Amino acid sequence: MRLVRELFASAEQVDAAQERLTAARERSATLIENAHDRTRATYYGVVRSVVFNPELSRVRLEAELYDGSGALALVWLGRRRIAGIAPGTRMTVTGMVTMVNGRPVMYNPRYELKAKTGD
Repeated sequence: MRLVRELFASAEQVDAAQERLTAARERSATLIENAHDRTRATYYGVVRSVVFNPELSRVRLEAELYDGSGALALVWLGRRRIAGIAPGTRMTVTGMVTMVNGRPVMYNPRYELKAKTGD
């Protein structure tokens, strides 16, 4: 039955399954689907997007980290860019999760960029 699901799975489903497996292998990382409000945790995934948001009152860099189970919004206040953080970058982030409109967000997380693997 698993083979049938894999044969007929969409590219997005296969990518999500692969990301989830990769994140599960990362020691000390929690799956994003298990994120809870006001909880300090470590997550591993791939950056899907990076947006510089120059609002009038504050400068902020926003990125979306994806691990196959869900997406986590990363926000660095006062930053216009961070070297090495771009779509496709794999990284581990640690910090306090805040739920904003039902979506997990981490402000000014500590991060570690990961080397690209030959997957």
